[in-house]
Amino acid sequence: MDRFHLMAVYVAVAEEESFAGGARRLKMSPPAVTRAIAALEHRLGVKLLNRTTRFVRATDAGARYLEHARRIIAEADEADNAAAGVNAEPRGQLTVTAPVLFGRMFVMPSIVEYLRRYPDMALSAVFLDRIVNLLEEGMDAGVRIGELPDSTMKAIGVGHVRRVVCASPDYLRAHGVPRVPADLARHIVVSASAVSPSVEWRFVAGKKTVGVKVSPRLTVTGNDAAIQAALQGFGVTRLLSYQVAAHLVSGQLRAVLGEYEPRRLPIHVLHREGRQASAKVRTFVDLLVERLRADKALNWNEGAKG
Repeated sequence: MDRFHLMAVYVAVAEEESFAGGARRLKMSPPAVTRAIAALEHRLGVKLLNRTTRFVRATDAGARYLEHARRIIAEADEADNAAAGVNAEPRGQLTVTAPVLFGRMFVMPSIVEYLRRYPDMALSAVFLDRIVNLLEEGMDAGVRIGELPDSTMKAIGVGHVRRVVCASPDYLRAHGVPRVPADLARHIVVSASAVSPSVEWRFVAGKKTVGVKVSPRLTVTGNDAAIQAALQGFGVTRLLSYQVAAHLVSGQLRAVLGEYEPRRLPIHVLHREGRQASAKVRTFVDLLVERLRADKALNWNEGAKG
């Protein structure tokens, strides 16, 4: 069988984690897919997939082969597009990911603009408040807030955000302004678990990191809910600066304990293709990076500290 065909069959089965799923995706019969995988494993002399009655998963060798196979297929698609003279017009499917509120506020405008520019593209947006492994979960690009571990992903810095403790002016007039982190013990605390999953908030005093245990009266799973509670004057909450930037500018919320804030968190756009990124990935990433770098809310250092 053709080596490129075998490679494409393997990618489909590995990504679907199913022989039947790979067959449906490629519009092939399941026996033909099974024969193709057997032929590929025989050609390579290694086992690529672990098969059970419940799932199909790539072996360690299979995972490495999958990464290379994806890149080779993408490069082949790029070559076809270039030969056909359509390299400037991306076509196909993209899947991107970002944190929920960040995705809605900052990534979605770029997605809409991208799809308007390139009518032959379709895009799936997966917004989740957890770390997404782009390779394992089949994402083409994503946004990550926070320090990055060592990774084979291509990472492009686009800005920074801060952890901000804030409350409404009405609340602060009624309850006083916390001057040091320990003052939070006498305040009503709203905890957004997506940002502050523990009951200990960490601050920086000089060169030392200080942990302050708080006892939330209200714990919510979404940042939107924490913002609404703070806007209604219920208590003090801690969020990322981009989430409350507009409310701080308008005066609806006021930041406190600014001199104790931990260091800023970097924001990166990630993608799992290197210098030979396909046109569809490259054009999307370029657009997203340009827009995020231009957004003041993501590079905002002054004027928000109380």
